[in-house]
Amino acid sequence: MTSTHTPTELIPLMLAGIALTGFLCQWLAWRVRLPAILFLLISGLMLGPVSGLLDPDALLGNLLFPLISLAVAIILFEGSLTLNLQEIRNQRNVVRSLISVGAMASWVVTALVTQWLFEPGWPIAILFGALTVVTGPTVIVPMLRTVRPNAAISNILRWEGILIDPIGALLVVMVYEYLLASSTANGIGQGLLAFVEIIGIGSACGLAGGWLLGTWLRKQWIPEYLANLAALAVVLVTFSLSNYLAHESGLLAITLMGMWLANQRDLHLAEILNFKEHLTVVLISGLFVLLAARLTLPELLSLGWKAIVLLIAMQLLARPLSILLASWRSKLRWQEKALLAWIAPRGIVAAAVSALFAIKLEEAGVENASLLVPLTFSVIFGTVILQSATARPLARWLGVVEPPPHGILILGANIVARAIARELRKHNVQVLLADSSHDNIRAARMDGLTTFFGNPASDYAEARLDLTGLGSLLALSPDARSNAVASMWFQEEFGAQKVYRLQTSTESQQSSKHRHSEEFSGQLLFADHLTWGKFASLLSQGGQVRSTRLSEEFTFEDYQKRNGSDAMCLMCIEQDGKVTPLVSGSGTTPKAGQIVISLCNKAMLDRLAGERERTASSNQSI
Repeated sequence: MTSTHTPTELIPLMLAGIALTGFLCQWLAWRVRLPAILFLLISGLMLGPVSGLLDPDALLGNLLFPLISLAVAIILFEGSLTLNLQEIRNQRNVVRSLISVGAMASWVVTALVTQWLFEPGWPIAILFGALTVVTGPTVIVPMLRTVRPNAAISNILRWEGILIDPIGALLVVMVYEYLLASSTANGIGQGLLAFVEIIGIGSACGLAGGWLLGTWLRKQWIPEYLANLAALAVVLVTFSLSNYLAHESGLLAITLMGMWLANQRDLHLAEILNFKEHLTVVLISGLFVLLAARLTLPELLSLGWKAIVLLIAMQLLARPLSILLASWRSKLRWQEKALLAWIAPRGIVAAAVSALFAIKLEEAGVENASLLVPLTFSVIFGTVILQSATARPLARWLGVVEPPPHGILILGANIVARAIARELRKHNVQVLLADSSHDNIRAARMDGLTTFFGNPASDYAEARLDLTGLGSLLALSPDARSNAVASMWFQEEFGAQKVYRLQTSTESQQSSKHRHSEEFSGQLLFADHLTWGKFASLLSQGGQVRSTRLSEEFTFEDYQKRNGSDAMCLMCIEQDGKVTPLVSGSGTTPKAGQIVISLCNKAMLDRLAGERERTASSNQSI
């Protein structure tokens, strides 16, 4: 793309406009629950080829593709930091097959169909097939948030999306090197040499970078406030050095570096991961706008109906064949395989690599190299639009959607926790009790409650505690410190507004300067004067946790008049099963249609029993 330079005084305004566009697209995607890439690509087309307001080549010049490469490295590193091997232990063979045999099947089918439809020549068709085996975390992760499939599907798609990126880039480099050397007698040897170089140098650089950063963090050689900057610097240096030593080996290096760090037991990467997640949102937003703006409408329109046929072939032939081969003899149900076969959107790596290699091949005089970019973007548009619109309904129809996170994780299996859990279970609320006491766990299991023996805020629990369907924490331990630690641990998982704790007698007697901050220790449950000790005492004296359904005829005011101070409201259950614990000082009033769960003292229970007896006697007399 030839273009003039953007005037210097307009560059800050253009960059600010890209940032604002990215934010608006991300916000709109959040509102309508669709992947942001859809709106980012549309915005890029409107700003670039449609209106002519944005010309990325004129704006950034020779810096465009180096900046894109570094941004892709950061995005891929953030994704690889989440690849803990414990998560995929049950589906490891499926993932391994998917990025090897499955990728090969998709590559072959796509290349054959591309050559049949567009006749660009086998070299370009094979290169395009290699380009489009990648899916990528930039599109998979937002789609998973919307679709919410079960844990098996989510883990497989997320691992595939991250691991397939460097593999796809590796395949592209092999084909590219072969194309450049095809005029010589050693074309295949040149491609194999490039393959060996990328694997060797990428692996060495990635593991060295991971070891270096891990050592710095483990030995605390850098202060906490510099940890994010150190991680960013090591990522960029590792990626750039690996690419310098072996062309396009940086993606492999960054992926291995992230995986190395993610599987080190004694490293705490939460802050770095949080920083990278925020940075990734910014980078993705800018990248898709810039890359889409480089397209031209004639390039896209020239593909015609053949682009639709190519998309159908990739969606209904290449991807299902890939999943069929990868999941052979696995324990996946056919419904899970069907959804895996449907979800494979292409993302930022395919877009960036296609643009980069199209320029290089055109400069080398390779025929039909200009087809790579419009073909790749047509696949990105098609897969994202089609799968965004249909994946959620399909997952629901197949019955593989993760249940809504209305369930509750309860710290403690003591008398208080069991009383609340039993009442919640009566209304089909998913409850999991976690405790380190054998006696408490045994008592909970005798009540038919689901339990986890161990500390939920431990490395052991992080690898084994299944939180599927759980969306909030009730810290009901008599130990204030255990409640505080668990609340801090699960704020990142559930959000600060979904973490609650019941104060202990010791806490209630402490002044504010000795208490844990509510910002970190969770919201205070129920009422200021209700402590764990008082709750347990009322239960031991014959009190019970009971539930009452409110209606238009029997409102909460009627409930209060009837029961007075003999019943204390604990939480409400919505009609959709969502549980809302009542927080001290919130002033929340239960509404008609909700179920109120209360702690009833013995006096109230005796009164209700007497009323039932009198009603029964009256009915017998009649």
